[in-house]
Amino acid sequence: MSEEKKDRDLGMGRAITRRYFLNGVAVGVGGLLGAESLLAAALDDFAPEKAAGYYPPALMGMRGNHDGTFTFAHRLRDGGSWETDGAAAKTGESYDLVVVGGGISGLAAAYFYRKSAGRDARILILDNHDDFGGHAKRNEFRAGNRMVLSYGGTQSIESPGKYSDVARSLIREIGIETERFYKDYDRTLYAKLGTGAFFDKETFGEDRLIAGMNATPWPEFLAKAPLSDVARREIARVYTEKVDYLPGLSREEKRARLAKISYADYLTNFCRVHPETLPFFQTFPHDLYGVGIDAVSALGCFESGDDYESFTYPGFDGLDLGEHEKEEPYIFHFPDGNASVARLLVRALIPVAMPGKSMDDVVTARADYSKLDADGAAVRIRLNSTVVHVQHAGASDGAGAGAKTVEIAYMRGKKLQSVKAKNCILACYNGMIPYLCPELPQKQKEALSYLVKTPLVYTHVALRNWTSFAKLGLHQIVAPGGYHTYTALDFPVSIGEYACPRTPEEPMVLFMLRTPCNPGLPMRDQYRMGRIELMNTPFSKFEQNIRDQLGRMLGGAGFDPARDIEGITVNRWAHGYAYSPNSLFDPDWKEEEKPWVIGRKPFGKIAIANSDAGANAYTNEAIDQAWRAVGEVLKA
Repeated sequence: MSEEKKDRDLGMGRAITRRYFLNGVAVGVGGLLGAESLLAAALDDFAPEKAAGYYPPALMGMRGNHDGTFTFAHRLRDGGSWETDGAAAKTGESYDLVVVGGGISGLAAAYFYRKSAGRDARILILDNHDDFGGHAKRNEFRAGNRMVLSYGGTQSIESPGKYSDVARSLIREIGIETERFYKDYDRTLYAKLGTGAFFDKETFGEDRLIAGMNATPWPEFLAKAPLSDVARREIARVYTEKVDYLPGLSREEKRARLAKISYADYLTNFCRVHPETLPFFQTFPHDLYGVGIDAVSALGCFESGDDYESFTYPGFDGLDLGEHEKEEPYIFHFPDGNASVARLLVRALIPVAMPGKSMDDVVTARADYSKLDADGAAVRIRLNSTVVHVQHAGASDGAGAGAKTVEIAYMRGKKLQSVKAKNCILACYNGMIPYLCPELPQKQKEALSYLVKTPLVYTHVALRNWTSFAKLGLHQIVAPGGYHTYTALDFPVSIGEYACPRTPEEPMVLFMLRTPCNPGLPMRDQYRMGRIELMNTPFSKFEQNIRDQLGRMLGGAGFDPARDIEGITVNRWAHGYAYSPNSLFDPDWKEEEKPWVIGRKPFGKIAIANSDAGANAYTNEAIDQAWRAVGEVLKA
């Protein structure tokens, strides 16, 4: 079959994914921005958010770190001057606080600052994306004459019972009642649907989808898999036998040993499984760690498990490592993930921009982006604005002491502009801060640069129905060798006027996960290589792989990618999860030596707030670090 015919059969010619870009702002086919708006955006007075119909959540194609969001940041990374386009034009604006980054941490910082400083405090939030929320992005689709929602990044309010008093109070103050999810999240909808494993021909010699993973006895399940006899036997053995593979060690000694060996080494050197079994397990940690079993400790695998309950890590049943701490169910999830948390924060800061008054109506509310940056407003959010330089003004020494203000320069459209603030909070990626703020101490810049974020892709595919999954008896598929290693029907949650798809004949959103890895390298090097891969992969390649993989996995149940796909959004996060320490590669730092602790130190009137600053990629961490940073600037 020719490549041209294959693409045609996959539906690559369909118009749903065509997107135009103007000055880095995505414009969807079908008039999300009209011709007049396009003309206005092209003028010097760059204000695309003011255009009628400006609504980023409904854009498809490449999202996340899409084109235009990283142009000026990469210029700095590559050694260019922030003043390449000339001196910054002073806007004449002055604020009590400027926040760099409009994600959860940046929005929370603005919220906390205003709460302490008063409602008259003037606050400006600058963000390089065309939407607020950072990784907490909203994906909207129109399919089957209805809106279906999903998340572009941050999925859930995970384990809210473990939130700090600060984070728990903020969640409650903006209107979220976490106990509601016990009712709103339908834990019975997929009860009769199980987990499947897709073995691809490139990795395992042939394409084969097998239902019943984790539910069918392992020998019976594996008998259908395109694996060698030794691989089938060894996988079944390590799943079913209860053996102490670390005899003679105490529980504490076992945990210490497991922390220093990879799960791949544990399987081969201690469980004595044949190396032919490893491809089956290799991608299990992708979703949580962004790397495979070669770069994750055995202890990490034992402790983490899988939130989706799509797989389990074998080999630990006989070790007597203690009981797992009882976790809260993975149900605290809005239909658009934690985008609703960001939207509720925006409502608290700028009520006119987010109509409504509850966690119910925020799900279906249509944000008014034209109201985010209104003249005279106490709190303003300025999108499509990439900060390129942050520096104390009038400082008496090199540490910001004696400075009265901070000057923040940013690119908006093709203009370099600047504003002044009494205080500044950097709520952007830690890795970017040394380029934005070169006056920081060298030790602090090195610590910030150490924290390499995890690259990953959250792909969402809108389907006209999900009858193929129902026919197969599946709601999720693990694909150990696939381009996307995990595919699942979206979380079944209904809130307010939004009802999740309940019957197979209704439209549905699929979640597909991809983590670009380079097995064999240290974790941070894998992240760097994966980032390069993502930034060099065009949307057309993602689309082709999405259509091809879904067709191969689901074709036997009547799925046709050319007919059944209504929309595709690829949320590309070259800088995804915050870096968390890895016991295989990182030293056992003392508290004061941890790079995230050194990196988050306040610098004069500048403080740092993000999940990177806590080395923990969760929403509560982003909130807690915002609280700390606000306390630092107020104290200063």
